[in-house]
Order: sequence, then C-alpha cells, then structure tokens
Amino acid sequence: MGDEFDVVVVGAGPAGSAAALAARRGGARVLLLDRADFPRDKACGDGIAAHALDVLDALGVTGAVDGYAPLPALRLVGPGGGEVARPLPRPAYTVPRAVFDARLVAAAVAAGVELRRHTVRRVEAGADRVVLDGDLAARVVVGADGAGSVVRRALGQPANPARHLALAIRGYAPALPGPPEQLIITSAARWPAYAWSFPIGDGRANVGYGEVLRGDRLTRAELLDRMAALLPGADPGATDRLRAHHLPLSTHRPPPARGRILLAGDALSLINPFTGEGIFYALLSGALAGAAAAGEPAGAARRYAAALRRRLGTHLRHSSTAAWLARHRPVVDAAVRAAGRDDRVYSTVVELGLGDGRLDARTLGRIAGGLVRRVPAPQP
Repeated sequence: MGDEFDVVVVGAGPAGSAAALAARRGGARVLLLDRADFPRDKACGDGIAAHALDVLDALGVTGAVDGYAPLPALRLVGPGGGEVARPLPRPAYTVPRAVFDARLVAAAVAAGVELRRHTVRRVEAGADRVVLDGDLAARVVVGADGAGSVVRRALGQPANPARHLALAIRGYAPALPGPPEQLIITSAARWPAYAWSFPIGDGRANVGYGEVLRGDRLTRAELLDRMAALLPGADPGATDRLRAHHLPLSTHRPPPARGRILLAGDALSLINPFTGEGIFYALLSGALAGAAAAGEPAGAARRYAAALRRRLGTHLRHSSTAAWLARHRPVVDAAVRAAGRDDRVYSTVVELGLGDGRLDARTLGRIAGGLVRRVPAPQP
C-alpha cells in the first residue's frame, strides 16, 4: 500500500479545489488528484457570478477574477423574440477556465494541499478507508471528477438520462459590438436551448450553444449551425478552441454520499437546469464536502448530506420547478416580459439562475398574469 491521507479529492476543477481548501482548513492532510496538468482548458461558458466569489471569499481565496472586467448587465432574449436587458444585481465576470481553475489549484497548494497528476480508474470502499487504484488510501474521498465521474460510477450511479442531460459546444470569437453584457438568446425551434456570448474584456467572447438532450444524437455540425442561427454575426469559422461537453442537470441527482465517499459539482449533477450554470454549485458543494470530510470519517456522509440539504435543498426544489415550468415556451416568454417590467421579478430570476435563489409569489403571479393577458378572448 502506498500513501495514506485524511482526504483525497479526485478532480481539481472548482469543486475539487474548493473541497481540498475546505478540508485543509479543517486540519486534514489532503491530496488533490487530476488527470491533467494546470493550466488546462475546460469546456465551459466561463461565467463567474458574484455568488461564486462569495464562496471563495469564505475559503480565503482572493484574486480569482483579477484582471478581468466586470460585466454589469444581462440581456435575455425569449423564444418569442421579446427581451429584457437590465443591470445585474451584482456584476459577473468571464474568466477562461484555463486561468480560473489554475488560480484555485494554486490557492489550494499554497494552503498546504498536495497536488498530483493521476488518473483514477478504480475505487474500492472499505470499512475504514477508501483505496484508489490499489495504491492510494484515504479516510474519506471526495469525487469531484466531472460529468463522467469515475467515483460516481464506483457508487453504482449511472450517468444522467436524456431530458436530464444537456450538450453544449463552446468556443472563443470576436466580441459582439455594443456595451459589455452577458447575452443569452433562447431558441424557439429547439427549446429548451440557447446560445450565449459572454465578453472576456480582451476583444474576445466566450460563445456557445447548448440544448437539453431528448434521446436523439446531436452532431457537432448541428450544434454549430444552431449557434450561428441564434447569435448575431456568429461565424463558426472565426471561432477557435471549439469543444463540446455534457451538462448533467440537477433535476436528476444521485445520492450525495455513501460511507466514506462524497460527490460534488458535476459529479453530483449540480448543473442549474434553468440556466446551465455550474461554477457556483461546484464551489459551494465542494466547500461543504471538504468541510464534512475533514471531520470524523464515519459521519462524513451524514454531515455532508445534511449541509447540502440546509444550504441548497429548497433552492434545488425551486430550480427544478422553474425548469419544469420553463419547458413550456409561453412561460419563458411571460417570464421575460415580467422581468422587463419589474425589477424584483428580474432579480428573482437572476438569483434563481445564477445563485441559490427561490421562486416567490410575486414572480409567479407576474408570470401567470402575463400568460392570462396573452390568451385570446373567446369569440362571440
């Protein structure tokens, strides 16, 4: 048997780095594993909401978005063509994951976490420890190894089925003209689906397109054609570093933990089904998992499940409800109109899609009122 650690974290993305930082802050000896060297690219929209920075602040991490200009506004275009453009309650950022993830890994290493390049292929859970690849042992393992999580499969949990899984393609292209803002244009033809353009601040933007899978196979060419049809001036030929990735939606989550193994981030299907946002969920779930793992090992799963339930349980129920309602295009159009008329409705929609917000009676009432007004009167 090789090295033994208090906590081994598999995957050094935002969820894994947050877990390693939290466990280290709890006094644990921590090993952070990833199959890649850093910096490395990661297919993602690169959007960093203020809620994600709140989690990093609590972990003592500063400077994660240094050098990147804040994006003060969001423009959302509904499937019917209506749009709302308003200042965000708090600015967001677009930071390429090659930069953002490397900064988090560096913060973990600076805090005393050991980092190794290693691809985990086998996970064996015992009564008093978890063994990885027959050589590494831990009192607790945190699986933060993404949508294709090996740790998740070791718990007997399959990947998300269609309708609870999205596919997106992302690249970098010249930023669109106009003021800096996050732009999301939803698809009338393929809803639930949307294209996006998130300016980075250096003349480029992260652009992409994604849609919820229905069971049929999607090709790269189809994704690019749909992106070009929605984004004004988008030219796939002028877009570089195109990469596709799966998004396991939070409407179909496995149990968060069993025994001495915990799941966080994409491995736990923590992708917002309403917007596709996952960085905030990754950081928060990773921080909660790391804190739980640093304590008495036998109770780690119970502590983590309870912490997730307290922190995200109500929000996840509300976001699932919002996603179910949003499967109906008229509801989305009504929500866009209501957000355009009402600051509080807009803030509720943003908090629900980018953070841990909840639906409220005012928002539901405004959306329902918009639907009623759009129903044609009966003819005499």
